[in-house]
Amino acid sequence: METIIPIKTEQEYDLALKQMENVFSASKNTPEGDKLEILALLIADYEARNYPIRQLSPIEALKAEMEEQGLTQSNLAERFGMSKGAISEIINGKKQMSVRFMKFLHKDLGIPADILLA
Repeated sequence: METIIPIKTEQEYDLALKQMENVFSASKNTPEGDKLEILALLIADYEARNYPIRQLSPIEALKAEMEEQGLTQSNLAERFGMSKGAISEIINGKKQMSVRFMKFLHKDLGIPADILLA
């Protein structure tokens, strides 16, 4: 089995991705499966250090979820029992989200609570 080393450069990252492709369908508890697991950990660590993902703001998360679910401001207003104007004010940052509205976004739309409370 080839030696697996920590990923420190873009070239090593690219190589690790190629190695991972070669064992991507490996079964668990096999040498290839173990290699896949180790490569996944190393790649995730390198990506976390070099390509951090910025957490969405509550408004960005709401917009993203609306887009993903195909919801308009009117749809959201109707589902929550608010006016379209109130939804528009929230989306444009003119009005803060109420706790009740955040609970709705979390329970009904699936937006993580930690993002809504950020």
